[in-house]
Amino acid sequence: MSSNNVARVLVVGGGYVGMYTALRLQRKLKQELRQGTVEVIVVDPEPYMTYQPFLPEAAAGSISPRHVVVPLRRVLPQCKVVVGEVTAIDHDERRATITTLAAEETGDGAIEVAYDELVLAPGSVSRTLPVPGLADVGIGFKTVEEAIGLRNHVLEQLDIASSTRDPAVRDAALTFVFVGGGYAGVEALAELEDMARYAVRYYHNVKPEDMKWILVEATDRILPEVGPDMGRYAVRELRGRNIDVRLETRLESCEKRVAVLSDGSRFPTRTLVWTAGVKPHPILAASGLPLTGHGRLKCTAALQVDGVEHAWSAGDAAAVPDVTAEPPAKPDEPHALCAPNAQHAVRQSKVLAENIAAAVRGGPIVDYAHKYAGSVASLGLHKGVAHIYGRKLRGYPAWFMHRAYHLGRVPTFNRKARVLAEWTLAGLFKREIVSLGSLENPRAEFELAAGTGRHNEAS
Repeated sequence: MSSNNVARVLVVGGGYVGMYTALRLQRKLKQELRQGTVEVIVVDPEPYMTYQPFLPEAAAGSISPRHVVVPLRRVLPQCKVVVGEVTAIDHDERRATITTLAAEETGDGAIEVAYDELVLAPGSVSRTLPVPGLADVGIGFKTVEEAIGLRNHVLEQLDIASSTRDPAVRDAALTFVFVGGGYAGVEALAELEDMARYAVRYYHNVKPEDMKWILVEATDRILPEVGPDMGRYAVRELRGRNIDVRLETRLESCEKRVAVLSDGSRFPTRTLVWTAGVKPHPILAASGLPLTGHGRLKCTAALQVDGVEHAWSAGDAAAVPDVTAEPPAKPDEPHALCAPNAQHAVRQSKVLAENIAAAVRGGPIVDYAHKYAGSVASLGLHKGVAHIYGRKLRGYPAWFMHRAYHLGRVPTFNRKARVLAEWTLAGLFKREIVSLGSLENPRAEFELAAGTGRHNEAS
């Protein structure tokens, strides 16, 4: 017990695993939480969980940004939510160091929290490469802020192209380069191209064929999760929409707003979106817990950190053996691992919560076992690919499957109803094509009026 005979469960991360685990612990340990014998603390830099599969649709304007996120305090009323970041973990002493917003403001330093059970689920961060100019002009696509910022940016480029007579500026504004052919890159590009193609009908001097959409992928296929056949279909579908898909190609440089590719191509562009993979959160390396060669926590099938008591993990952070996979052909070969995706993360969190509740109460723990069902991906409105339980779908059926699956997975009935209502209304009315880029700097107008800008009054 951490203090006063209270068993404290510290959940690091409020994403898929963190939120779903805490949500189920609320139900499993309802009596203990009410009696005060158990305490669940959730720590995350943001006060909400982001449902990332909906980010492309939020960027395209099909879903409101506030319906892509789930407020942690609303869905976790029996837990203590701390908005902050865990910067150090001493598992021998079972203490975590947390930097909060208040600590940053007051300069009081970080706070220390003692715990009995630790759940490490901080998710992943964008994996960047030392590409010249990338840090200066690259745009990520992991958060709702990045998704909405990218939407505003794309619409702003259409305004720039429509209002300039300089062909070089116009060409750069209408060239959009996406690096990475996984889910995030392909779905973001497809949804935004759909939106931009619709938006240009309201511009008198910009046509769809004026835009250049370029997808750069270092391997020989895109969307590997849906299989090679559906991946090839996705390439044909995108190229049929005049999207330039470049396989086995890398971004060499993007200095001075010029994207230079490994095949020698050069594209002046004002938009470069980087979705080329993720890497484990840095806190894993700082935890002192055993890691794999790829930086993920070594875990057992019961979602315990291998060889460490009272430490648990799942999702992106954990290397969990897939007990449903075929055993390795040779004894010295490594066992297959569960893919670090949302499908496994949501299901792992259920088993994780059951095992933590059993550990608190003194019961037996069980292994996680789930055979991978398949994958779905959207390629824009009414277009998609899917590979579910061995069946391959494309076009409208795959797109419908994509929406139905993720509607069923998004947390809370409130969010499901709101997303469904937005989809229904979007089918009845036209798209919104308004850019609200000023939201990213809301004080600009006031600063202009208070300073020496165009609103400055004569003295």
